[in-house]
Amino acid sequence: MRRNNNLYLVGPMGAGKTTIGRLLANALGREFYDSDKEIEARTGVSIPVIFEYEGEEGFRKRESEVLSELVKLKGVVLATGGGIILRPENRQKLTQNGFVVYLRCPVEKQILRTRKDGNRPLLNVPNPGKRLRELMEVRGPLYASISDLTIDTGICSSRTAAKKILKVYQHSHENRSNENCQH
Repeated sequence: MRRNNNLYLVGPMGAGKTTIGRLLANALGREFYDSDKEIEARTGVSIPVIFEYEGEEGFRKRESEVLSELVKLKGVVLATGGGIILRPENRQKLTQNGFVVYLRCPVEKQILRTRKDGNRPLLNVPNPGKRLRELMEVRGPLYASISDLTIDTGICSSRTAAKKILKVYQHSHENRSNENCQH
């Protein structure tokens, strides 16, 4: 049973989690958090620096710690890092504490949206497209397994995606409120 009405966005890098998350937070009048930005704020360094000194495993540990704190908040919108779903305990925290939206995005769109972003250490490889495909092969089923709603951000604008999410999210919470009021 979910303990609060948080809205969590999961999906690959370049799917629009931060942009759509801000739109949703504004529409709902809620606080917006980005797990990657929280990690950077707490460590005082960028994610590429964390990867350089601690490796991906060190970053994933920090990511889990930050998530543990963020899921305790009530009534927030959270954009998660693309790999947050790799750890089973993170998937459990997300599903138990909020409404999870998977922002699905074709790899071709991810390439276009991330090609000039130097803040993505997993893409510092000779063939970023191949790397994105490999990541989606592993992560795609995990995103889908925990989502309450899937939106394809490769075929609709951020505003349209946010409107669709709001409609389903608000409807699901109205139904839950009605169920709680009936005796």
